[in-house]
Amino acid sequence: MSPEPVGPPRTAVATVCLSGGLEDKLRAAAAAGFDGVEIFEPDLVASPMSPGEVRLRCADLGLSIDLYQPFRDLDSTDDDRFAANLRRAEHKFDVMAALGADTVLVCSSVARDAVADLDRLGAQLHALGEEAATHGMRIAYEALAWGAHVNTWERSWEAVQRADHDAVGLCLDSFHILSRGSDPAPIAEVPAEKLLFCQLADAPVLSMDVLQWSRHHRLFPGQGAFDLPGFLAPVLAAGYRGPLSLEVFNDVFRQADPTRTAVDAHRSLLALAEATAHRGEGTDPIGEPAPRVGRPAFVEIAVGPDDDAGLDRTLDALGFACTGQHRTKPVQRWEQGSSRILLNRAGRSGAAISAFAVESADPAASARRAVRLGAPRPARERAPSEADLPVVTAPDGTEVFFCPIGADAAWTGDFAPTGRTATSGGITGVDHIGLAQPFDQFDEATLFYRSVLGLEPASSAEFAAPFGLVRSRAMADADRRVRLALTVSLLRRGSWAPGVTEPQYVALATDDVVGAARAARDAGAPLLGMPDNYYDDLGARLELPPEQLAAYRELGVLHEQDQDGAYLQVCTEVLGGRLFLALVQRVQGADGYGWSDAPVRMAAHRRQRQARLTVTSSA
Repeated sequence: MSPEPVGPPRTAVATVCLSGGLEDKLRAAAAAGFDGVEIFEPDLVASPMSPGEVRLRCADLGLSIDLYQPFRDLDSTDDDRFAANLRRAEHKFDVMAALGADTVLVCSSVARDAVADLDRLGAQLHALGEEAATHGMRIAYEALAWGAHVNTWERSWEAVQRADHDAVGLCLDSFHILSRGSDPAPIAEVPAEKLLFCQLADAPVLSMDVLQWSRHHRLFPGQGAFDLPGFLAPVLAAGYRGPLSLEVFNDVFRQADPTRTAVDAHRSLLALAEATAHRGEGTDPIGEPAPRVGRPAFVEIAVGPDDDAGLDRTLDALGFACTGQHRTKPVQRWEQGSSRILLNRAGRSGAAISAFAVESADPAASARRAVRLGAPRPARERAPSEADLPVVTAPDGTEVFFCPIGADAAWTGDFAPTGRTATSGGITGVDHIGLAQPFDQFDEATLFYRSVLGLEPASSAEFAAPFGLVRSRAMADADRRVRLALTVSLLRRGSWAPGVTEPQYVALATDDVVGAARAARDAGAPLLGMPDNYYDDLGARLELPPEQLAAYRELGVLHEQDQDGAYLQVCTEVLGGRLFLALVQRVQGADGYGWSDAPVRMAAHRRQRQARLTVTSSA
């Protein structure tokens, strides 16, 4: 049995996780709610502050300095070199004393003269422990996944046991352990006093050199594919009660705004501690599980006051009806089936998804949880008689509302009825919402929707779009009531590529995509045509009846086949430069999102944009 947890875990972040100078990093960490920091030595060396001044600055910000790192290549088969390394350590201890830090991270050696013999390595660690003890310091020994002779946590534990010194213990890093496929379960048997520090990082599953994987592709917990609750649970079961600290090397994070990166980082630790507590170890720092979510209640699209995007005409052609006009705001409610789209005409020219709402078993609890996880609450003007729907802001600025399940009166009463009702255009509801993310917020969005809404990654893909590689990730609840498709362009340079490679979209569910598309086309909807080459190739790949393939060709139907079934979609042209609508049908429970067809659709949208520019320039 693990010891009884004492309060919520302390949180820390390595300064290497954040961009900027040391002062920027410390301010961001404190503002995000971290309890402490790991000082990365290069950050200190580049800072104009002395170690003593850094100590005072951290104290002013309410931050402890929990670790100084890294000390590299300690051990050596050359006795003179090892003696020099001990002298180097003496200097580090002096720096640490000025900082007020008592623990230094010592990495396993990658040098050619690294010690392979565990007895000799243990003796050298013991000698370092003796020097550390005279300064009141501790040695946290870590196995680098690419270490010369010590590259697993099990071997580092053997070395620490051979060292046999009270001042020498382990630093456990989730990346180094999980990237090698090591089993963390036996960590539960390590004496608590030997677990000096715990560093946490997630990562995508990649097939590449582990050093490059570590240096460029680490992520915050909940953003990657590692089972971090499965790692942390045995660490806590062993009795570790030190800080949960992030050490994440990531090229995007180190270029992004450190303030928002730190908020995302802190959110990841809270969500990880919660998930680990659900496995029976540690304390839940959030204290309120994610309430069950239902279907999307509405999607709000911001358009210009004159609707130059033509959204009202397109919705009408798709069979929607404008059933309500907001009593105090320039917002219309359009409905068909269970799908509701709000057109907010207070926006600027063009069209973009500005908000969406999900049904929640407890809307107030959903909002409280989001705020505890660092989500901001936007200021919104509301008349006294209007529904007060809880709302928070997602990383890309999209507002997320929470509505009671099945209780339309909570907000529909804000709209004066127009007397219109929807004709049957074959649309049954909102299948999913496609949100293109800013380059440096894709992983942040994944964690946000995972922790706040309780969604999980359903699938991921990368595809070669006409203007570069696009990464996509689907987020969904277990019952697929709420689905989001996140996309991001991995690189954006020059004026040749369009400003937004992947527009936003609303995918509308139908049980008959051909029938719905034909009715929409006949009513004047601007459906997107696809090239004949696509259908020639589709016919060669799939044994489709000739009349079905002809209907596809006529209406621009895209057909993605997988082992579960087929995902069919028909898209409109891009409306207002940033948005399109799609009719989608899932055949035999298909769980895809049409990403294999995305390059074809994107090229078609590009041709549409060029054609419009040509018409505009010649007018």
